[in-house]
Amino acid sequence: MPDERLDDLQIKNYHILQKRDGFCFGMDAVLLASFAKVKKGRTVLDLGTGTGVIPILMEAKTPGEHFTGLEIQSEYAEMASRSVLLNGQQEKVSIVEGDIKEADRIFGKESFDVITSNPPYMVDQHGMQNENTVKAIARHERLCTLKDIIMQTKKLLKQGGSFFMVHRTYRLAEIMHLMVEEGIEPKRIRMVHPYIHKEPNIFLIEGIKGGKSRIKVEPPLIVYKEPNVYYDEIYDIYGWGRR
Repeated sequence: MPDERLDDLQIKNYHILQKRDGFCFGMDAVLLASFAKVKKGRTVLDLGTGTGVIPILMEAKTPGEHFTGLEIQSEYAEMASRSVLLNGQQEKVSIVEGDIKEADRIFGKESFDVITSNPPYMVDQHGMQNENTVKAIARHERLCTLKDIIMQTKKLLKQGGSFFMVHRTYRLAEIMHLMVEEGIEPKRIRMVHPYIHKEPNIFLIEGIKGGKSRIKVEPPLIVYKEPNVYYDEIYDIYGWGRR
């Protein structure tokens, strides 16, 4: 379609369709797909999958059995489904159109081993609102809140299942409180810094449903050595090769 572009994901010759003027996935989604751990035979659900980049990348990077992306916006769900077909992943990746708040009714309770989410970061009334409704839904909590995501995660995860999320550091206390409140114990966290001398602006977190209280803080992930030059780990995550 003329309003779409085809981007190379730099792994297994996979590509992804994206809107030229719409919401496109960012580094956060790529980092989350790399941070998440999925064992052989496990099933995965990505809440608010957008372009479908997280299940597409996780199918490439992990030995999981099946990966599902849930997306409420019809045009993005349809486009993500075409990306799956383009990559020949239809046996292992499914895109479902639906509301996160109804996810337990769509899939059934305790139906997944792993859940991931790269949710909207901004509370609906905070921050500059984007005039593009599609972009605003992706960036602001218009259609679901952080609490909706974590409450649904509790319902959808099997006991002992893992929840992986990327989010802004200024909401860390709120997120950890909600996770503990819903019985998803934070177990692993990694801060992401734009530069080595800058404070972190996002973080990656793993929680276990029914897990015991003990958290591991991993070494920080630094993105840039200098403007337009990444640290080696970022090149490795993207599959670009070191420079």
